[in-house]
Amino acid sequence: MTHFIGGNQIELLRNGAEYFPALEAAFANAEHEIYLQTYIYQADATGIRIGNALKQAVQRGVIVNVLLDGFGCKDLPKVFVHELQEAGVQVMFFRPKISPWTFKKRRLRRLHCKVAVVDGKIGFVGGINIIDDYDVPKPDKIPPRIDYTVCIEGALLPAITASVHNLWRRLAWLHLLDVNIGSSIVTKQVIKGDIKAAFVLRDNVLHRRDIEEAYLAAIDGAKSEIIIANAYFVPGRRFRLALLAASKRGVTVKLLLQGRMEYFLMFATHAFYGEFLRHGIEIYEYHKSFMHCKVAVIDRQWATVGSSNIDPFSLLLAREANIIVQDTVFSTELREDIDSYIQQGANRVSSLEWGNGNLIKHLASWVAYGLVRVFLGVIGYSNER
Repeated sequence: MTHFIGGNQIELLRNGAEYFPALEAAFANAEHEIYLQTYIYQADATGIRIGNALKQAVQRGVIVNVLLDGFGCKDLPKVFVHELQEAGVQVMFFRPKISPWTFKKRRLRRLHCKVAVVDGKIGFVGGINIIDDYDVPKPDKIPPRIDYTVCIEGALLPAITASVHNLWRRLAWLHLLDVNIGSSIVTKQVIKGDIKAAFVLRDNVLHRRDIEEAYLAAIDGAKSEIIIANAYFVPGRRFRLALLAASKRGVTVKLLLQGRMEYFLMFATHAFYGEFLRHGIEIYEYHKSFMHCKVAVIDRQWATVGSSNIDPFSLLLAREANIIVQDTVFSTELREDIDSYIQQGANRVSSLEWGNGNLIKHLASWVAYGLVRVFLGVIGYSNER
């Protein structure tokens, strides 16, 4: 069961345009420690800005620990990493050994979460990597990608701080490195604001299904409306049945999904269109730009922002982190934002259109879905749970 804690101030940040200045400001005010976890760190203009902010913090005596995913950051120039380390930034890679010739599960368990914590007082959790908003395939005249992060202050910070400390300590021991934990471990909750929220992890130890279970509990309790905006949407059987049951009992279910296909396996999303459409679930495909967000709003009072896609890779393999908020004002703000993207940049998929659609496209969806099933079977998982 999701554990909500009251006494928080939570701000919705849209895209890197709002996130990166807030992150830089937090780093500039750091006094003791900075922790940054990200799947992708690109040495572009944004990465250089954030890197400079980290270096400046070190010069003031702040402990700076940066954890990067070995696969997501495989193309990060070694010279950039070396410059950070030379400046005193401690950089560690999560599962740095990657191989195109193996399907071992441990190689596929990636650090996909995007979390930053400063002095145990301010935290950021969401889906935004350290990369320019306009760094997308075929960028000419395409608006920036859609993504979200939240800025958190208040009683939830001890849980987030403990999480980043514990992961850094465990990986440092595995890498035979000095465990350099800052001095600002929070021992008590500090009330700031009145929002109830939860920090929900997905890992392969104690929290294997926490994010999925939080979604399912909220969907099962939905009374009027479910809106999900998710970049990579390949739900398992339990998730599909929960959405269908909600629609059957009269709940409006809207899905905002990626219309621009970046990878062939993304066609697996289409495998469920027919079933969903027949049962009254509304599907919208966003084409105006690339969509990277992983957010949802239920009944205008439950909302989540985080790194977890609704696909087997996020829900079965990766380390993910989401913030779940119980607050009408925040949920309404996020809902209106999602709705604006539906109205301004998405096309609704009709049941008739899909039923009479391109046969090759339908075939591609089932081939992609079959490949996902086979892939998960090879590594010992099933996404039909």
